[in-house]
Amino acid sequence: MKVITTIEALTAEILAAKKSEKTIGLVPTMGYLHEGHLTLAQAAREENDVVVMSIFVNPTQFGPSEDFESYPRDLQRDTALAESVGVDIVFAPSVEEMYLHDGGIRICAGKQASILCGASRPGHFDGVLQVVAKLFHLTQPIRAYFGQKDAQQVAIIATMVRDYNFPLEMRVVPIVREEDGLAKSSRNVYLSEVDRQQAPAINEALTLARDSFLENGDAAEAIEKASVHIATRTNGKIDYIELLAYPDLAPVTDETKQVLLAAAVYIGKTRLIDNIIFNVKEGL
Repeated sequence: MKVITTIEALTAEILAAKKSEKTIGLVPTMGYLHEGHLTLAQAAREENDVVVMSIFVNPTQFGPSEDFESYPRDLQRDTALAESVGVDIVFAPSVEEMYLHDGGIRICAGKQASILCGASRPGHFDGVLQVVAKLFHLTQPIRAYFGQKDAQQVAIIATMVRDYNFPLEMRVVPIVREEDGLAKSSRNVYLSEVDRQQAPAINEALTLARDSFLENGDAAEAIEKASVHIATRTNGKIDYIELLAYPDLAPVTDETKQVLLAAAVYIGKTRLIDNIIFNVKEGL
């Protein structure tokens, strides 16, 4: 496995792979890898000749009061884990390398970014699209792999891929969970012992809401049941619980076939997100 830190060196590797007619799979990450990331890499390994994993904590998707400086980083640990699941190239650039020039051109994520996580994180998804677009151009993948846990992010990136004709396929891998249902996340390391005991209530709440909605189709009642469950089983603060059509993230109508139930909850000082995507008629 090669660890590359410069765009020039990465470009040379991609050019060589393309000349050899090898397919490239990209796994974009911010590092501090967990089983969810490794599952993405394993899926990429099964479908591509060359697997590229980016490890880059992207400053443009963090707000002024967010945890960019304290976001967990451990490149040595991450490269060992990446190699263990068959990654061929780790691209781990510095901020200066990724953003050497700034001509002022920006990508706007649009109306999909004004709700859910985007409502409390203005500009976040603009930054996500900025770095993802750069990674798509630099690695030229035929397939790119993302986790369902970031469902809003996946929907917004998929819209950019569709609307701007990026020549690649999006692969979305189901959420990887702990045994008690907590979605795996790099931010879980922030949880205290008490926080960790309470955190699985988020997934429990979403499951209750899903079952309620499938039973009677009442979105407000489903969300209320989820809210009560979190309020009675945690000391957490709910940022949002939403039920929307997926992947367009619009209100549910009689024509809706697939639904996203998504939540963001502060457990202690840690903001955790989770979601369930299900078909309206058939359930999961």
